[in-house]
Amino acid sequence: MQGSFIDNLPKIYALYTGGFLVFFAAMAILEQMGIGADTIGILFLSFTVVIYALIGWLSRTMQVDAYYVAGRQVPPVFNGMATAADWMSGASFVAMAGGIYLGGHGYLAFVVGWTGGYVLVATLMAPYLRKFGCYTVPDFIGTRYGGKLARFFAVIVLVVASFTYVTAQINATGTIASRALAIPFEVGVWFGLLGILLCSMLGGMRAVTWTQVAQYIVLIIAYLIPVFWMSIKQGFGPLPHLVYGEAVAKIAELEPVLGVGTLKAAEGVAKTFPGLSSLTVLHSNPAEGGIAAWRFVTLVACMMIGTASLPHILMRYFTTPSVRAARSSVAWSLLFIFILYFTAPALATFTKLSLLDPSLSTHIIGRSFDEVLAMTWIQKWSAVGMIALKDANADGIVQINEFFLRGDIVVLATPEMAGLPYVISGLVAAGGMAAAMSTADGLLLAIANALSHDLYYKIIDPKAETRKRLIVARVLLVIIGAAGALVASMKLTGILGAVAWAFCFAMSGLFFPLVLGVWWKRANRPGAIAGMVLGLGSGWWYLYMVKWGGMKPWYGMDDLRFGMVGATVSLIAMVVVSLVTAPPDKETQDMVDEIRIPRGETYLSSTH
Repeated sequence: MQGSFIDNLPKIYALYTGGFLVFFAAMAILEQMGIGADTIGILFLSFTVVIYALIGWLSRTMQVDAYYVAGRQVPPVFNGMATAADWMSGASFVAMAGGIYLGGHGYLAFVVGWTGGYVLVATLMAPYLRKFGCYTVPDFIGTRYGGKLARFFAVIVLVVASFTYVTAQINATGTIASRALAIPFEVGVWFGLLGILLCSMLGGMRAVTWTQVAQYIVLIIAYLIPVFWMSIKQGFGPLPHLVYGEAVAKIAELEPVLGVGTLKAAEGVAKTFPGLSSLTVLHSNPAEGGIAAWRFVTLVACMMIGTASLPHILMRYFTTPSVRAARSSVAWSLLFIFILYFTAPALATFTKLSLLDPSLSTHIIGRSFDEVLAMTWIQKWSAVGMIALKDANADGIVQINEFFLRGDIVVLATPEMAGLPYVISGLVAAGGMAAAMSTADGLLLAIANALSHDLYYKIIDPKAETRKRLIVARVLLVIIGAAGALVASMKLTGILGAVAWAFCFAMSGLFFPLVLGVWWKRANRPGAIAGMVLGLGSGWWYLYMVKWGGMKPWYGMDDLRFGMVGATVSLIAMVVVSLVTAPPDKETQDMVDEIRIPRGETYLSSTH
């Protein structure tokens, strides 16, 4: 290899991909030689986590520019892969297909919203924030509006949204570790946290970026292989994305026969298994007509606007070499994200069919309880509390209303449900861990960077030397990660629920201060502060009242959609307060004009 590390990136990651595929083949050979499934699972997780930790160690740095923005040297294609890995969280990889599996087309609102959010990022945010040249989102808020108070409230919103999100990722790592290592979920979250910290603590954004590229390669291979395998095995051919409609039609024929859509005894039995779901319960009493469409649209809106407000995603575009590269990077991000999202409905469909279709050897509905309980995968997942069966009808046959599972395990358990070799399960577990770890790395870094750079350095101790600032950032990583693991172990909500809350918190407090900060020169400091405080506060209030306070949701907007209330209040408060107070000074207004030109020299580097 000749030239710099950046010049050799294609060769380096091609070798890495080849090495991973060789390891996968070696695991397959070991399985054929009789090595136990548990051993293979442990080897998969251990190998991948060690590789990520090694990348993190090799990328260690004590340079501020490298720690916060990877030296602004990440090419668009690789930044696109890193962003996709940052984005492919436990929700996308582990929980999304499970939601579609259990809840049907309504859960496609997550897919539409998350993908559409990148259109907002590309058109409203990424190029202009990169042109500004800041390190963090609160850095932009603090400099654009001036004063320490605006920066402080931006830090508060960032911490609330990102911490909620990171608990979901640690939840996902705990789910994976509990199955692969046969340990309780409450212990698994701490194993997941250890791997996360190994990747991000020493090298900051530089380490996270190169680790996330490696993690994207693992997670996309792990997501695609089972889908192609199931499609061929179930007789639909080698193009699952184009033919899974036939599988959907077959499921539609089977569901009425199997009792999906009727309550039977399921509702009462479900109370025995908190956190687990039955197809019967979720398909009963579906929303109809206009309210269903409204709920779909509002969930899409929350996911779109939340995407464009998430600090750890916006941070990724601070690492590109130029403003033009930031825009190109968004396009690459969309492509890499599309590959997985286009696959999720097919995975959910083939997995569901493998359990329902009596012509397949993997089906469980209609079999005797003795046969089903003897299945290894049922025993393993039941042992860690992710699956439960109860003979409510007392006929000895597993009915659709007697099989309960946690939706978060659908993707992880798919290879076993479909009767694939266990090496595929190990691969999927490694992919799920990569997805959750990559997002958790970015989130923890966003929180730690905001607290160390914007709170400690910009507000508390402006004279702090570089070494002290980076030590503070690393200590905060550990503290915040430990707090996230503790909260995740409490199982307050599922992975998708926690992610939806994080998006709603972000959009409630940050979306309009960011967008209007770029596109409305009249937006001022009092308006931004009002938008952040009242937006986040009203969102918090609505979530509490709907979730725990007994209040009936307004127009069908439940706890997953409270961002609609928070963002609306934020917009009104920001516009009204900005108009009734003094406009920003001429220098600030000139700055806004300058950053809206998506080319040329970075603003902060040219003025400071």
